[in-house]
Amino acid sequence: MTRKPDSKTPGTSTGDVADTEMDFSIRMSYSDYLGLDKILDAQNQLSDTHDEMLFIIQHQTSELWMKLAIRELGSARAAIREDQFRRAFKNLSRVSKIFEQLNSAWDVLRTMTPVEYSSFRDDLAQSSGFQSHQYRLIEFVVGNRNKLMLKPHAHRLDIIALLEAELEAPSLYDEAIFALDRNGFNAAPTQYDSSAAYTYNDRVEAAWKSVYQSPDKYWNLYELAEKLVDFEDYFRRWRFNHVTTVERVIGFKRGTGGTGGVQYLKKMLEVELFPELWRVRTVL
Repeated sequence: MTRKPDSKTPGTSTGDVADTEMDFSIRMSYSDYLGLDKILDAQNQLSDTHDEMLFIIQHQTSELWMKLAIRELGSARAAIREDQFRRAFKNLSRVSKIFEQLNSAWDVLRTMTPVEYSSFRDDLAQSSGFQSHQYRLIEFVVGNRNKLMLKPHAHRLDIIALLEAELEAPSLYDEAIFALDRNGFNAAPTQYDSSAAYTYNDRVEAAWKSVYQSPDKYWNLYELAEKLVDFEDYFRRWRFNHVTTVERVIGFKRGTGGTGGVQYLKKMLEVELFPELWRVRTVL
């Protein structure tokens, strides 16, 4: 005899559904809470090609992850300033995982062939990921600052104000160096300009060398150094995957925004966010 499913057993067709809320006419639903109508209606194709939807969603989801990364980096910076290192470590670990997700997104985009992309590329006109103000903000927050990068956003006064405010604040790496000074190291530059591009400082490298040589004595700084390296490791992988994806899809064509495409992106691979933390490994 065939046994009928037990309606009280989880995993059956009925399970615990009888106790589940079903009427959302006057209650907040999952979709309401997440604003899914706005999110799912935001994919506005400019062509009737199949693959443009992939291109739009990949970039929109990346922007959402970057929004969270900016929030976590800002929290980490504030925590370092207050010597709340455990909180900073949590934030930075999360940012590394966010960039792991961003790296995985390139795998999906790489399923699009050059012919498929070319079928709608002209519809993009001059729009380009180079113009992402959130990506620019991430670079500014961690310390890779260049005032020339404000120009693509000159048409948006609200975004310019956001980026200029960031340039006036110490970067994440600045705060790490200030933390070194609070622990007895003479690492901070004598002439400080928060808006200037960060340049290598041999005193900073010497300080990190001392930290690495005495991890028990400087455990918080030692762990901070490794969390920063973790982040830049994932960030570099993201940049590298960006280069290989672009080369795979468009070869050496110029970018839609006018950049040199792959050639420009390859130059970005040479940028070091935290140069002393990488160079110190040679002298340990």
